Amino acid sequence: MKNFLQNPLIQNTLYILLGLIVLLLLLDRVLLPWYVSSPEVVVPKLTGLNREEAADVLKKLKLEPVIGDTSYDEHYPKGSIMLQRPEAGKVVKQGRRIYIFISGGEPVVRVPMLRGKSVRDAKFSLERIGLKLGRIEEISSAQPKGMIFDQQYEEGTKLKKGNTVSVSISSGTDIGEIIVPDLIGKSLTEARKILSDNNLKVGKINYQRSYSLLPNTILDQYPSSGNKVNSGEAVDLFVTQAAESPEEKKNIE
Repeated sequence: MKNFLQNPLIQNTLYILLGLIVLLLLLDRVLLPWYVSSPEVVVPKLTGLNREEAADVLKKLKLEPVIGDTSYDEHYPKGSIMLQRPEAGKVVKQGRRIYIFISGGEPVVRVPMLRGKSVRDAKFSLERIGLKLGRIEEISSAQPKGMIFDQQYEEGTKLKKGNTVSVSISSGTDIGEIIVPDLIGKSLTEARKILSDNNLKVGKINYQRSYSLLPNTILDQYPSSGNKVNSGEAVDLFVTQAAESPEEKKNIE
């Protein structure tokens, strides 16, 4: 018998059994009577209060506040209690843990990258996260027709759900069919006639002094010859004037 009790495995087993007996006695004689005799309180309504207010209310009732997760909810201001467990009105023992969940305010999302997408894909990407496609502006560009090349908000911008995001899409390259004629060296009168014959018009005239060319001779033009433009567009001209203008001569006299 002595050798049996000296076996380490037997000794460990006896220690464990002894510990369980002591624990059961504590539960039966101390903890259970204390719990049964603990005063009961009604769980107060905490929703709408902030964290500090809720903690003060619970501590006065000898309840233990436990902070849960933060969630977005547009019906509760940021930082206020949006949910509690157990619910208000439940009868619990003093010392009970009350779980409170904090509102993060109105839900916000990050604007996705829309550049390079079609309008259909952009609309899907926005609606999937709670945003809406706003105004669509069609602009001539070198990008493929129908592709978004600019967006109102940069990728990653935080917006409240329900907000709109406007975009600019490409209408393709808008190249005219009229070839700009060569006007350099022509007189201003000739240039006007040539432009008119090509359904174009004279734009801004910039005068520059010249000692070698006759007045009203075309020195340069914009757009330059060979470019394609639309009907009715203007061509700016750089035109010579006399070395001494009539106004300057009048001032000298």
